Amino acid sequence: MPRSDGRYPAAGGQPLVIAVIVTYNRRDLLLESLAAVHAQQRVPDSVIVVDNASADGTASAIRAAFPAVHVAELGANYGGAGGFAYGMARALADGATLIWLMDDDTVPEPGALEALLQAREAYPGGPPALVASSVQWTDGRAHPMNTPRAKPFAARGQREAAAAAGCIPIRSASFVSILVDADQCRRSGLPKADFFLWNDDFEFTTRLLRSSPGLLCPASVVVHKTRTFGSTDVDPGDRFFYEVRNKLWTLRTGSLRLPERVLYGGATLRRWLRTYAASSDRGRLRSALGRGLAAGLRTRPRPNEQVLAAAGLATVEDADRPA
Repeated sequence: MPRSDGRYPAAGGQPLVIAVIVTYNRRDLLLESLAAVHAQQRVPDSVIVVDNASADGTASAIRAAFPAVHVAELGANYGGAGGFAYGMARALADGATLIWLMDDDTVPEPGALEALLQAREAYPGGPPALVASSVQWTDGRAHPMNTPRAKPFAARGQREAAAAAGCIPIRSASFVSILVDADQCRRSGLPKADFFLWNDDFEFTTRLLRSSPGLLCPASVVVHKTRTFGSTDVDPGDRFFYEVRNKLWTLRTGSLRLPERVLYGGATLRRWLRTYAASSDRGRLRSALGRGLAAGLRTRPRPNEQVLAAAGLATVEDADRPA
């Protein structure tokens, strides 16, 4: 049973839930997100905010408004990938059972975490590796940037097991709001910090779900307050480099089986063509494409320990176990 303040004790069989939020120069949105996290029907046992060297007074604002939140101030901007890798390493070192990952512009509805936990407990196939929230935009529409990929060719038994928990089997999810099993992270490793941004969540979750179940829980709802409604393929400019490089890195790793590489590779090419056709600056996009192709084919992501050496990532012995 929860205590009078809404928190569950970590003992007595209840999981230790640690929320990890990564932020960069979005102080006001982050404070709104933190207020919603602390207003949950089931409040996380601990909250870690990883600040990627924000210049808008983020850290001091958090400490003033939410003194119990653990603020990890990084000395540089390591992107979403580096921030989540660092924050998850901290959560593992703190003994987390479950890690609730969230962007700084995500506002969970009051029952979001409780619904994730209930779905996890109701799943008859044993605890899933992760449970993802349903992500909406500010007007209530499903947000296309954060739609988890349904599991291709899911067996009937997998669909029935997911349905018993009120969920849908998925193959990948975004970091906007997912509840991750900490032991699965210890076995599979953390997100790859060298991705910096884009596709880091796709690579991490497909690696985690290669041999373990993942669920989309429609009852858990969060609002992703992006500036516009749409996906990341809307004229990305120079950032297209990260889309190309990181997708190639992902396709070259072991997180996807061969048929999946063909499936997702084909979908990626179609998406790149649509992005190029809709771009207002195709020369810029071609430059980013060329650099991304070269980096994605000639290099591989560096170990987290090397990327985040200055930030002191190495807080968990197996935090950067290779996939």
